Amino acid sequence: MTNIEGLTDRIREMIAETHHITEEKKMFGGICFMVNDKMCVGLAKDKLMVRFHPDRYDEIMERNDAEPMDFTGKVMKGYVFVDPDNLRTRRQLAFWIGLALSYNEEAPVSKKRNMGPVKKKK
Repeated sequence: MTNIEGLTDRIREMIAETHHITEEKKMFGGICFMVNDKMCVGLAKDKLMVRFHPDRYDEIMERNDAEPMDFTGKVMKGYVFVDPDNLRTRRQLAFWIGLALSYNEEAPVSKKRNMGPVKKKK
């Protein structure tokens, strides 16, 4: 088992301790854990992606284990990446999972986009 697979299992187990209705989706080149139909945490490539209240962004960025999430050339407030080397202990991972789960309760549900019918090529 790779370190990322082990981290995925640890995240799954930790979320399951308090939330029984979750979904896992392939996203960001990895896996995203959805809680209450909202993006909560995930693994993007080889890093933990954490969603938290955007008002806490400056406070969270003062930590030396968080780095800005930047997929499109623009930093996304309310999201950070955490290197798995900073998630070796249960306590380290629990901080980030707890941060994401506490915001999940109040986070808005993303509107599902209706992409319309699929057009067939002729």
